[in-house]
Amino acid sequence: MVDRATIRSYKDLDVWQVAMDLATACYRVTAVFPRDEIYGMTAQVRRASVSIAANIAEGYGRETSASFVQFLRIAQGSLKELETHLMLVERIQLLNTEELAPLLNQCERTSKMLRNLIRSLNDPSRSTAKES
Repeated sequence: MVDRATIRSYKDLDVWQVAMDLATACYRVTAVFPRDEIYGMTAQVRRASVSIAANIAEGYGRETSASFVQFLRIAQGSLKELETHLMLVERIQLLNTEELAPLLNQCERTSKMLRNLIRSLNDPSRSTAKES
């Protein structure tokens, strides 16, 4: 468990850093989507991916762990939305399975980290720490 004294900013959270890497990867892969998808899948994938890290950051800035947990759950929802968009991207053949696999693996890693952080924040035996 990482102590709040060690975590000075949401930027110190491993889960936020991984979420930022995921968003960056999503921006890169959507750059090759057809121009007619700019307001469709490109926008949807980018918006959902950015929302994950943004909600982690916003929640971290809240006064209580309960508020933080609520934003982490919203981040989880955005992550599931992103996964759904990515699976649709494969179905409509904007990306193939090999291109999509690393993104879905990053989604799974981020999801596990979010679940673990939520569990630790909900653990009554923990101190006031926020961890990644």
